[in-house]
Amino acid sequence: MTDPSPGPEHAKAPGFSEADRAGLYKAIFNRRDVRGQFLPDPVPEAVLARLLTAAHFAPSVGFMQPWSFVVVTDPAVKARVHGDFEAANEEAALRFEGARREAYRKLRLQGIREAPVNLCITCDRDRAGPVVLGRTHIPTMDLYSTVCAVQNLWLAARAEGLGVGWVSILHPRRLQDILGIPQRVVPVAYLCLGFVSHFLDRPELESAGWRTRLPLDQLIHFDGWGGDGGGAPTLLDEVRQVMADMEGGGPASPG
Repeated sequence: MTDPSPGPEHAKAPGFSEADRAGLYKAIFNRRDVRGQFLPDPVPEAVLARLLTAAHFAPSVGFMQPWSFVVVTDPAVKARVHGDFEAANEEAALRFEGARREAYRKLRLQGIREAPVNLCITCDRDRAGPVVLGRTHIPTMDLYSTVCAVQNLWLAARAEGLGVGWVSILHPRRLQDILGIPQRVVPVAYLCLGFVSHFLDRPELESAGWRTRLPLDQLIHFDGWGGDGGGAPTLLDEVRQVMADMEGGGPASPG
């Protein structure tokens, strides 16, 4: 990986050493969506407490902190969630056609039963009242804020050596019923969490040929959609170099 240094000394984050910042980038680029590699080893409560605290320290618009966490370890509850996944997964398979459908059915898309901990992260859209600073014109900011909590937890888990898998193929209303979540509260993420046998070098869907990582330099616009910055901006050259370093198997591979 290229040197993550932000540039001049005055621009460096106070209190963060070179090793601290390198560790952050390492967690980001080595994060994976884990499906089939979970081990049965229990997650120590002290570790789980750190992960939940990391999630709780996520940014939230208007400091609304709309999230709650449902920790699931009961095999019977997991079995009910897994049953809904199977139903939803078959419905999803039927949306694809031909070879794509067959390829879909070969994918491993969850680890509900195998992961020692399942975690449902929710959003209480009424927690901060009807008028929320920063949500007045984009009402979904509470949902976006909850996703920030998901990402905080995911990166902290990777730093702790734990894998996380996001199971999005579920019926939200059914999940609410299974977990007793109030109707006003939105289940945003159902996560499988635990130690794993190994982390994949590349995202599983990329390795399986389902999708490839898009070229970042084609996703950057300058001063408006489609703007090229008046030629070939240095930033794009830097982006291409960083991406090439990642794809070349540097210390922090993309994920």
